[in-house]
Amino acid sequence: LATMGYITPELTGKFPGYLSPSMGLKFADIPNGLGALSKVPALGWAQIIGYMSFCEISQDQSPGTPAAAGDFGFKVLTASDPAAKTKKLNAELANGRLAMMAIM
Repeated sequence: LATMGYITPELTGKFPGYLSPSMGLKFADIPNGLGALSKVPALGWAQIIGYMSFCEISQDQSPGTPAAAGDFGFKVLTASDPAAKTKKLNAELANGRLAMMAIM
């Protein structure tokens, strides 16, 4: 996903219009990758963090619930054999960590 998020705007273009009309900042002015960190206004980051927080607190993750164990009902990597399931989940975790480091 990180790779697609980096490449797709270059291939398909960016959203038309303004990211911040008051600052005269267009979506096309925002670079890809880590360069975007310093270009997006503080209120934009506040919106992103606010939405992330909403997503986190709107799910019941109290002890004893499936969500507390990381089970949110999305069953792509699953298996009837617990050892096979653990192997798949560990591989996915390792691949995700590798992708996070590779995109930098």
